[in-house]
Amino acid sequence: MTDSIKSIDSYRKRPWVRWAAGIPLGLLHALNAASVYAIVSAGPAGEWDDAGYAGTAAGALLAIVLSVIGVLITLIPPVRRALGLWWLLPPVALGVIAWVRIATLD
Repeated sequence: MTDSIKSIDSYRKRPWVRWAAGIPLGLLHALNAASVYAIVSAGPAGEWDDAGYAGTAAGALLAIVLSVIGVLITLIPPVRRALGLWWLLPPVALGVIAWVRIATLD
């Protein structure tokens, strides 16, 4: 019981651990959010726009892959202890939005 308290306190005493894990995750989430924004705001121009459908599907696939990477990085035990579980919210929400967009692309 005291080992877990010591490990939590050690992350609080070393704030650089939070920065070292948070900055890459923040950049990954920003890239993911830009991809989701692009697929939601700019879709195919019409039923004839095959390139628009392909681009939107590729963007949605990229967003889902970035979401999975973000979740996996956040679940690494040292990162999870340093940052907390609330960092799972952005990749999960963006992944769900991308999944819905690709499902409703027909």
